[in-house]
Amino acid sequence: MTGPLNGLRIVEMAGIGPGPFCAMMLADMGAEVIRVHPKSSIPLLPILNTRFDVLARGRRSLAIDLKKPGATEVVKQLIQRADALIEGFRPGVMERLGLGPELCLERNPKLVFGRMTGWGQSGKLATSAGHDINYLSITGVLNAIGRKDSPPIVPLNLVGDFGGGGMLLAFGIVCAILEARQSGHGQVVDAAMTEGAALLASGIFGFKAAGIWSNQRGDNLLDGAAHFYNTYVCADGKCVAVGAIEPQFYKQLLQKLEIDDPCFSDQMDKSAWPELRRRLADIFITKPRDEWAAIFEGTDSCCTPVLDWDEAIAHEDNINRCAFIDVAGVTQPSPAPRFSRTVPSIPIPPANANEHTEAILSDWGIDSQIIASLRESGAI
Repeated sequence: MTGPLNGLRIVEMAGIGPGPFCAMMLADMGAEVIRVHPKSSIPLLPILNTRFDVLARGRRSLAIDLKKPGATEVVKQLIQRADALIEGFRPGVMERLGLGPELCLERNPKLVFGRMTGWGQSGKLATSAGHDINYLSITGVLNAIGRKDSPPIVPLNLVGDFGGGGMLLAFGIVCAILEARQSGHGQVVDAAMTEGAALLASGIFGFKAAGIWSNQRGDNLLDGAAHFYNTYVCADGKCVAVGAIEPQFYKQLLQKLEIDDPCFSDQMDKSAWPELRRRLADIFITKPRDEWAAIFEGTDSCCTPVLDWDEAIAHEDNINRCAFIDVAGVTQPSPAPRFSRTVPSIPIPPANANEHTEAILSDWGIDSQIIASLRESGAI
């Protein structure tokens, strides 16, 4: 492996969603991440542990039955050799497995113990079930997404699971590893998707405090109220995205649309936004999306085509930037961001849960007799 995190060793307790995304990000950057699966678990989703399980790319996997004699001790030995641990169970589960942070830090004082939950490790909701949409609901974020006269829109699970969850935990783990190198002491990183989602909305909270953002959906600069920051349907049913916030960009937008109506001159007059949205909608519906894309190409009008998944992969700029890669026949986003010197390797395909069990144990220094006894007992 290559990349800026080359040399780091991380143990991931296999799960779904934000935990694997965090581990994928670290593996993409060159860390050696091994996935620890329950030996006889049935995947919650059919694609898990197949080549389509993109979040599992870049790392090897082992499967072990922690109820068998010696199994928990072997996992502790792996953790003892690691820089960090990733787990995404409900609070208390790792403790019941005999792998809680106190025991792990006792074995490895420099360990970074990364914990990923929706509600956090403490509080009234800590042990309650939930998903992305629930975590967003108590942060103010979900209430802000959607049109004025409709309930909040159900978003993709990007803000809670991946941005406010997995990405936040990856950041926290790297921060704690850097600190541990100076202090010699590890610590627990408690990443909650509620707090991560709220953090992503920091700028909006600033706008709200300044009195320039309301609690009403569809009434604000960036939530679909403004005619110059919105999406519009074109003649072929496809859409364009308009984001001409700055006056100079707004001016170019109007020029390319051949609009000289003085009604459009006061860009920030909120009272005019509904009518101006209707007028722009009437204009965009007159041409197909790609014709509009050609009109705006090369300008600072901030008007772009809204692409579907297949179109995004085939887009010229995405091809030139190698934004997508092929791994085992599955097209997926490339590791990001880019590095000028420590360029990450192409990730290896996702592994079967039991694909590398004995190889990992051997490579990480577990005694061959212990491996044999685990095999004999049925732990592996």
